[in-house]
Amino acid sequence: MERGSLTPEGYLPRIADAQIERYLRVFGAVEVAGPKWCGKTWSSLAHASSVTYVDVGSNTSLARADPTLMLEGERPHVIDEWQRAPGIWNAVRHAVDAKRGMRGAFILTGSSTPLAEGEKQWDAEARHSGAGRIGRIHMAPMTLSESEDSTAEVSLAGLFRGEFAPCQVECGGARALAELCCRGGWPEAIDLSAADALIVSRGYLASTWEESMPRMRKRPQTAERLAVSLARNLGQSVTYKTLVKDMYGSEEEPLGASSDDTIADYLAALRSLYLYDELHGWVPPARSPKRLAVKPKRYLADPSLAVALLGMGPDSLLGDWQTFGLAFENLAVRDLQVYARALPDIGTIPVRYYRDDSGLEVDAIIELSDGRWAAIEVKTSEEKANEGLATLRRLKRKLTANPASRMRPPEFVAVVVGISEFAREVGDCEYVLPIRCLGA
Repeated sequence: MERGSLTPEGYLPRIADAQIERYLRVFGAVEVAGPKWCGKTWSSLAHASSVTYVDVGSNTSLARADPTLMLEGERPHVIDEWQRAPGIWNAVRHAVDAKRGMRGAFILTGSSTPLAEGEKQWDAEARHSGAGRIGRIHMAPMTLSESEDSTAEVSLAGLFRGEFAPCQVECGGARALAELCCRGGWPEAIDLSAADALIVSRGYLASTWEESMPRMRKRPQTAERLAVSLARNLGQSVTYKTLVKDMYGSEEEPLGASSDDTIADYLAALRSLYLYDELHGWVPPARSPKRLAVKPKRYLADPSLAVALLGMGPDSLLGDWQTFGLAFENLAVRDLQVYARALPDIGTIPVRYYRDDSGLEVDAIIELSDGRWAAIEVKTSEEKANEGLATLRRLKRKLTANPASRMRPPEFVAVVVGISEFAREVGDCEYVLPIRCLGA
């Protein structure tokens, strides 16, 4: 793929590159949003001919006084940290509207740094939706295939097409997997040791508490305690009451910290920073109201954040297999969401999970806009692969055994395993897949 003239030296291709390229052909402008430090700016520059950094020098003041100044430059033109001056959004929208058929003119990087008190806030007046003019792309920290820790020999898109070839990959064992969970997918950390990479994750969190929370008029300690509780309840659909109890126990709570509104407000703040993701429930058929009734499961944006919040490292993870398993599940869900977003026919929510009243639960459901779907269980080691397969087969029987339900069978089911070497088909469109062979 042809790169822009500003491609950074040493740039590692990202899965989102193809989507950026496609959206530049479709929309007048593209917003690339995601956590700080996940590589948004570098990926945007890889497709650009010029750039303006809103947060450099006097640019922020100039952008607030006259947002159109930030639009000057050869196109595609990157406007980095546009949220420092929200008026840029509408300036871009108006520029796109002014010329019929404008395509690929601007790339906005969606900063996770919120606005300071007194600045213009996100509301309907400050920001038009941009529908039809500005395409939105979500970026995450690097997947294992992007950091070259997965061979990507087994493609998620290929599985939906019925394409699969067995393969063997180098696993590295439990310690290697624990180190991947600790290192995470931050582009600046992928060549560091797990111990050094955790310094990056702790720095990320420190900047969130010390800089971002005060800007949002939030108490840093409350936000940090909530984030630690999310890490302790990783991948669980816990209630607000459980979060509060976990945050404070028998300690005295700050005034109002226990209210549902307060917890919802702080969760919204952390989510607006892309600190965590929500995995929503999946219930066939698509119009079922139960999809909205099932509580979301929450995962950190990167497993290294969970490890850092819990004050752990590779050795302590290996000594606590349950927490190790949750950290790996977080890693697998991070990667699956990125791979699913790259599917050409993916719906608005790339990955969901399944849980019903009987206690049957499946970690990930990927549903395409044409109704095709797949189910995936995540297991840390091969010892649990058969257990995962039994769960997936139970799901298939439950949803498709009754012809009157008209529920189409899944395109495939798979157990994604952390400590495993052999990718293989174990039944009709049933697979066991090492995480180190999976790709988009």
